[in-house]
Amino acid sequence: MSDALTPPESSRPTPQLQPPDFRPTEAVHPGHTNLDQLELPALMQALADDQLGAVQAARAAAPQLARAAEAALPGLERGGRLLYAGAGTSGRLGVLDASELPPTFSWPEARAVAVIAGGERAIRHATEGAEDDEAAGERDLLALCPGPDDVLIAVAASGTTPWVLGALRAARGAGTLTIGLANNPGTPLLAAADCPVLLDTGPELISGSTRLKAGTAQKIALNTLSSALMVQLGKVYGNLMVDLRASNAKLEARALRLVMHGAGADEASARAALSEAGGQVKLALVSLRLGVPVAEAGRLLDQANGHARLALGEE
Repeated sequence: MSDALTPPESSRPTPQLQPPDFRPTEAVHPGHTNLDQLELPALMQALADDQLGAVQAARAAAPQLARAAEAALPGLERGGRLLYAGAGTSGRLGVLDASELPPTFSWPEARAVAVIAGGERAIRHATEGAEDDEAAGERDLLALCPGPDDVLIAVAASGTTPWVLGALRAARGAGTLTIGLANNPGTPLLAAADCPVLLDTGPELISGSTRLKAGTAQKIALNTLSSALMVQLGKVYGNLMVDLRASNAKLEARALRLVMHGAGADEASARAALSEAGGQVKLALVSLRLGVPVAEAGRLLDQANGHARLALGEE
């Protein structure tokens, strides 16, 4: 591990004896016990340094995330949905991940659905009591009519949140693949999920505040998992987001740059191809690269199940 990712000695948790049912994310952090007395520059440094633990936890979980993606891919290829369930910070991160897939990858909004304990109001207003209702979690998930091609990503820092466990139980009962993300080992969420992913971040610098590095690790894991799935589903060519939805001036300029770069075309040719392709980067790129009409490029992409590299005959 690079030194750049290793927190300073003063901020690293030290092993402590704890009760059998103890959750590390609830521990009192042994570092910086004088946090409230630090001058602002030192306080900022301490908080930033402790976030390095989130990167370490996500890196350690990469093999588990890869197994989860491998298990999820077949159902998504058959038209399944990505479903997200969480409470509080975890739920809001699920909403964020789901909402960013349509503009980034043209993933259908109906196939990225997030539910949060307490409903839509909980996205902006704390409704902490809602997470204790396991039956509500089950009902909220069943309202989505989960099926065997769907994938549920259930997220809870504690790994014990009743609402999330109810949602996961409902999904499993419907034959839906379940992926569980938790920041504590040996917890019910990880035990119940088909694909458990432990993000072992330990105690928070502000003790118990899992919106800090536990939440950061969850954000990294969700980003990593959904992005990897989109790559595998043909939403990326090389490292170009060729399925972005150009819905504003910034994204229209990005689409133009992507076509120019990916097709090795000048600006005028790229603009013309994009216009003919209705703004679809991948369609314009394939048309230019192969020197064929957009309609033919579309046919080739359909045959390749949307994978640009395959349509271009590069594999």
